[in-house]
Amino acid sequence: MSGAREQILSAVRKSLGRGPPDGGARDLLDGRLKNRPRSLIPAQEGGRSTADRFCERVEAVAGTVARVDSLADVPGAVADYLAGLNLSARLRHGGDPLLAAVDWSARPAQQVETGASDGDDLVGLSAGFAGIAETGTVMMLSGKDNPTTLNFLPATEIIVLTESRLVDAPEDAWDRLRAAGPMPRAVNLVAGPSRTGDIEQTIYLGAHGPLNLHIVLVAQDPD
Repeated sequence: MSGAREQILSAVRKSLGRGPPDGGARDLLDGRLKNRPRSLIPAQEGGRSTADRFCERVEAVAGTVARVDSLADVPGAVADYLAGLNLSARLRHGGDPLLAAVDWSARPAQQVETGASDGDDLVGLSAGFAGIAETGTVMMLSGKDNPTTLNFLPATEIIVLTESRLVDAPEDAWDRLRAAGPMPRAVNLVAGPSRTGDIEQTIYLGAHGPLNLHIVLVAQDPD
């Protein structure tokens, strides 16, 4: 530990009337980090699937969902969504393996580019790490295969998510992330289009990010 950091921590401990941490305190801290206590999680509605509850919550926060059987159906779902809003057929996505497995050849009119957005892209396509049924939120991880620019710069964000990545509660999503390995540099929780109520307490969509949020939920995992 650096000298400056130790001085700061010592001052904090002194103000709290505590001495330097002993071995027992360190063991207690390590044990708590390894065995995190779970908060109270509300009971989920019985008789409804996690996917059904997730889709309902996404739509409740002004997002839209298309449910498809497999990755082979993704190009058609994306094309239909963009055409329905009279949006550009040009889109950009990262190199996530889930998106790399999508075959766009069935939709030759779709202009698909790969890489981070420079701000000129109207449509961004991303892979979601987890979908939270309780809130309709999608957990997005930053990285070279999932540029964060695609989550915020394009006016329309489309997220591809498999049903196997759905969880019931936020705590479950964080548990899945911890088990996946080292933490990414950034974790973004996306729930519906960007919005603000700063102007006369009137809700405006697309104020600080995407105006449209569309999720393509895939029932089957890729082979």
